[in-house]
Amino acid sequence: MADQKPAAAHSQTLSRGLRALEILAEASEPISIAELAAALGLHRSIAYRILRTLEDHRLVLRDDRGLLLLGPRMAALARGVQRSLQAAALPELTAAARDLGMTAFLVVLDSDECVTLASVEPPPGPATIAQRPGTRHSIMVGAPGLAIQSVLTDDEWAGLGLGRARRPEASEAARRGYATSRDEVVPGLAAVAVPLRLPGHAPAALAVVHVAGRERDPAPVGARLAEAADRIRGELG
Repeated sequence: MADQKPAAAHSQTLSRGLRALEILAEASEPISIAELAAALGLHRSIAYRILRTLEDHRLVLRDDRGLLLLGPRMAALARGVQRSLQAAALPELTAAARDLGMTAFLVVLDSDECVTLASVEPPPGPATIAQRPGTRHSIMVGAPGLAIQSVLTDDEWAGLGLGRARRPEASEAARRGYATSRDEVVPGLAAVAVPLRLPGHAPAALAVVHVAGRERDPAPVGARLAEAADRIRGELG
């Protein structure tokens, strides 16, 4: 029993460090140590010790105001995540963003959340939307979530442990091959997404996002994304 206490403490420290990275990734701008401590629910001195370890590994940096942001080492680590999928998707995201004039991005399912793995903005134009890698939202909202819902088996859905039925829009997405959403993840934004299933990879989706009100027929947008998904499947065999 005595041997279990240090292991538990180490696991707790690791968990807190990982949560700190998640908080920084989700923040829209650099935050203070006090803000990080509050978000972690920890005393500032404990948060500071966690922060020092993350800084030692260049996972976290401080700007000229002393505020915290993710460091370049995080980008190096991220490049190794789903490397083959990112490599196959980036050219297709780039082409889709250019053709559609919208930010195109790839999301993967992580537990019951959709996480942006890669994103490409279109050539400079009015109202370009940034979609940062690492951004996450519930599978229950947004076009990417609906697209992934549309291709999960009943066992996969039950395995998410949500205790909820799929949204009715998922059935419609399965029928027509693409999903749409508006004002769900971010107010004022709309999205179109198609599912992307690949052997050996988590369920995923390709999507574009644009300012709501600049309406376009979603059918050709969905068809263009479906073409990109087909090419990615072909590239990865």
